[in-house]
Amino acid sequence: MSFFLRLPAVRRTLAAAVGLFVAVLPLQALATEVQEVVSPGGIRAWLVSDDTVPLIAMDFAFRGGTAQDPDGKPGVANLLSGLIDEGAGDLDSAEFQRRMEAIALRMGFDADRDAFQGSVATLAARRDEAFELVALAITRPRLDPEPIDRMRSQIAAGLRSQQTDPDWIASRLFMEKTFPDHPYGRPSDGTPESLAAITRDDLSAFHAATFAQDNLVVGVVGAISAEELAPLLDKTFGGLPKTSRLKPVADVAPVVGERITGTLPNPQTVIRFGAPGVKRMDPDFMAAYVMNHILGGGTFSSRLYNEIREKRGLAYSVWSGVVSYRHAGLFMAGTSTGAAQADQTVELMRAELQKMAAEGPTEKELADAKTYLTGNYALRFDASGKIAEQLVGLQLEGLPIDYFATRNQLVEAVTLEQVKAVAAKMLAGPLTVVTVGPPQG
Repeated sequence: MSFFLRLPAVRRTLAAAVGLFVAVLPLQALATEVQEVVSPGGIRAWLVSDDTVPLIAMDFAFRGGTAQDPDGKPGVANLLSGLIDEGAGDLDSAEFQRRMEAIALRMGFDADRDAFQGSVATLAARRDEAFELVALAITRPRLDPEPIDRMRSQIAAGLRSQQTDPDWIASRLFMEKTFPDHPYGRPSDGTPESLAAITRDDLSAFHAATFAQDNLVVGVVGAISAEELAPLLDKTFGGLPKTSRLKPVADVAPVVGERITGTLPNPQTVIRFGAPGVKRMDPDFMAAYVMNHILGGGTFSSRLYNEIREKRGLAYSVWSGVVSYRHAGLFMAGTSTGAAQADQTVELMRAELQKMAAEGPTEKELADAKTYLTGNYALRFDASGKIAEQLVGLQLEGLPIDYFATRNQLVEAVTLEQVKAVAAKMLAGPLTVVTVGPPQG
């Protein structure tokens, strides 16, 4: 869940300006400008300094995420993500929001399975005030009853609406069956029952265990130098505990090979495929990434798109993806089609996955994929917020600071033999199939 809060005119203006910021930086220049900043207190951040526009974007993350939710109470991290900026220190929710408004500060938080993330955008001229509010929010959140009840109600309303969303149902069924008895198999947003049971003590305990300096990664982009950023890191994050208290989360192999059916009175049937994948630091990751692009990774030239939409018009869109969690790797594919065509679509998708496993791609497909993936990479860096997000992502994944400079070389180095081998490794075995749609027969 992401709470990028109410954006009145001044903050919409800031957001629009941030969206343009650093678009002038070519990828080659960006790759050489990433520098590591170490504060006097030892807090580290990766920085891209550029004063083209007087704005600063900062992303940061604490490792842990919803996998750290207490047993029996999924949804704690998600609820907390909506509360960090709902009052802190001596400032209640209304006053904290007023202070943010006054300095045009944009701040939001989100929790995924492996990390609790924050994102900040501010005018450079209000830098000190903005970072003070960020520090207050992450070190001394109030967690008052009124915001807790309000956010709990919002999430509960969302959960109720999801009960009739076939995509959400398919995803929930898939994760439950793929990761039984593991934190990844729990609903990240919680359930109505678990949400009602979450207390302020649960939220406070999650915050105390997870928000710590040894658990922190930071990415900053904008009109700030390394010399200016270093002391601000201590002012912002120095009040956190030195050491986190994370629960151990085990590596897990996904359980695959099941046929799972959910029913919903809906004219469309949602389809999900699942297979074992690779984690981000696996030597096979880049070959899997290229293979996925050819198979169904989001372009109009993919095999799945061609077979399902172009040739037969069975679906508007069809996709596949390599999903790399910290403790597991997955391959997924999916689409939505008319209920009467669901069985046909399942078999066509299965056939394409099996064909890729048996034969791999052609030389031309590999060459075309490399051209697209290397040429398209720069589009990830057309805004400061995107760059800050990438800086944090690289650190969470354990990738080197020069990755921007070397990534396209890694793509180019992938061989046809590597792609064929990883396709066979991931797709030749049993496949999980989830369908959610109207009852058959």
